[in-house]
Amino acid sequence: MCGICGFTGHNVNQEDVLTRMMNRMIHRGPDGGGQYITESVALGHRRLSIIDLTDNGRQPMKNENGRIVCVFNGEIYNYKELKDELLPLGHEFRSASDTEVLIHGYEEWGVKLLDRLRGMFAFVIWDNETGELFAARDMFGIKPLYYTIIDGQLVFASEIKSILEYPLYHREVNLQALEQYLSFEYSVLPETFFKGIYKLMPGHYMTFKDGHENIVRYFDPMLTPSAEPVDHETLLDEIDSVLKDSIKYHMVSDVEVASLLSSGVDSSYVATQFGGGRTYTVGFDYEKYNEIPYASALSETLGIKNISKVISTDEYWSELPRIQYYMDEPLADASASALYFVDREAAKDVKVILSGEGSDEFFGGYNIYHEPMSLGGYQKLPIGLRRFLASAASKVPGHPKGKNFLIRGSKTVEERFIGNANVFSMALRKKVLRHYTPGFTPQSLTKPYYDKVKGLKDTEKMQYIDLNFWLIGDILLKADKMSMAHSIESRVPFLDRKVFDLARTIRLEDKISSDNTKISFREVANRYLTHTQAEKKKLGFPVPIRVWLRDEKYSNIVREEFESDNAKLFFNTDELVKLLDDHKEGKMDYARHIWVVYMFLLWYKQYFTENGAAVTMEDELEFERVRANNRNATMNS
Repeated sequence: MCGICGFTGHNVNQEDVLTRMMNRMIHRGPDGGGQYITESVALGHRRLSIIDLTDNGRQPMKNENGRIVCVFNGEIYNYKELKDELLPLGHEFRSASDTEVLIHGYEEWGVKLLDRLRGMFAFVIWDNETGELFAARDMFGIKPLYYTIIDGQLVFASEIKSILEYPLYHREVNLQALEQYLSFEYSVLPETFFKGIYKLMPGHYMTFKDGHENIVRYFDPMLTPSAEPVDHETLLDEIDSVLKDSIKYHMVSDVEVASLLSSGVDSSYVATQFGGGRTYTVGFDYEKYNEIPYASALSETLGIKNISKVISTDEYWSELPRIQYYMDEPLADASASALYFVDREAAKDVKVILSGEGSDEFFGGYNIYHEPMSLGGYQKLPIGLRRFLASAASKVPGHPKGKNFLIRGSKTVEERFIGNANVFSMALRKKVLRHYTPGFTPQSLTKPYYDKVKGLKDTEKMQYIDLNFWLIGDILLKADKMSMAHSIESRVPFLDRKVFDLARTIRLEDKISSDNTKISFREVANRYLTHTQAEKKKLGFPVPIRVWLRDEKYSNIVREEFESDNAKLFFNTDELVKLLDDHKEGKMDYARHIWVVYMFLLWYKQYFTENGAAVTMEDELEFERVRANNRNATMNS
């Protein structure tokens, strides 16, 4: 695990700029750095040593004759099998690292290499002979890769903040990204919040040569449910087997691997199978929002040490600016902060953790996936009648029981579902934004994806939307950025190629029932957990923001930002303050709306105001010095 960066051409002082780009993300790889510079390209790498801890694993890495050069962020879990395929074909290996497998695999198979990889990755390969750059990102988007093109040259990095060190890039807020963020609560567009900087999307690769890029999608997480019922016990055995196999592969490491543990069935199942000695948990100083007792009890049953910490409210709020700095783009999922704290605790002891992301998207775990069933009977009524009832209900003040049911029941799944978050409506966006673009709706973004799955059932359509939106923009973004903030590698065994090959075929009846979610996976977990543990309803990382925002102390912190000059650049601040007041007085629950705007304003302060960054370049360099001193002390002890 590490950070990569670089650029083509020599429009700038290559060594100086590359060094600054690398230094800006030392937190991704404090164990060392490497550079490769020619007149045509500059490649940089920050290393977090996980596999092949020797200097043989250092990057940038070249092939035997120096033609091919690679920088790589991630882990290839089946690298030993691929190496065994490549050796008889005449390829020479000089290290025990998975990076070298990418080099020789690309030489042998070209872009078809991507179909063979089992892992998480973002890597760039430079061909000195052809002058072509090849970049690729893993199937599900576990590892990030950003890029921009300036004066005909490509600039790329694992984090946006690294690209910002390239002196020919000029910062500008992407207002379209802000509009969509208000609804989705994360950055949803390929173009990021920084105008002109893009994400290479999951399951895509890019070639760049002579100033021109070409981007190709090589993987689509399409669901292909079995046309015929399958024997249920056989299905459970297959799920159990493929998950155990994936966890075994995700344990490949030359350092200790631990696991995060919440009260959810996903991380609980992983804890029963991974064979490690430690789990990590955080909670908050409200009983309802504290998962520590559950995690401690399960760990004790399994004979595993559980390390936990209760996060105070003041500590949580004090770290929010740093969290938005590390996130690169604003993210309003309050559980991202919980990940920040639990990863911080784990990083005191280990370099690698397992986490449970992806289970809900693969096996049908979100509570909202029940909705098509609960609306099914009502939606048998004529659409015209349902639209009339919804119109009447919408005019009733407040939120009386049944109002939301009538409104949502009047809409198709394509109209009502844009993913697990749907915060600001178009009408409310128009009220709060100073710069509003009519017609650019969330549905215009999801439509091309719905068009591809017209033959699937509504809940399966919702899963496909989440795989292409929520999983990428929220779940995996926070998993990567929050772990890397503390120089720790987060591995996600549910998000595995072979796990998905099975999960994509599971029929809806084996995922969702009228009263439960991911029913087949829960039955598998029941083999190792108590019934209560396996059937526990999904909570995510519960964070009490609704409570905090009704507290005078914390609502005043938000109010100060809502009335600031920064807020006036983007919002009608009177409308923001009204949302805050209505929530504080208990008139409406606007906690998520408030949090979305507040996180954006904290992010903006980090990246667009003088001396706003909570983490400076000097902080990064000091972090590297401390890490080096600790490493030397360990070696000499």
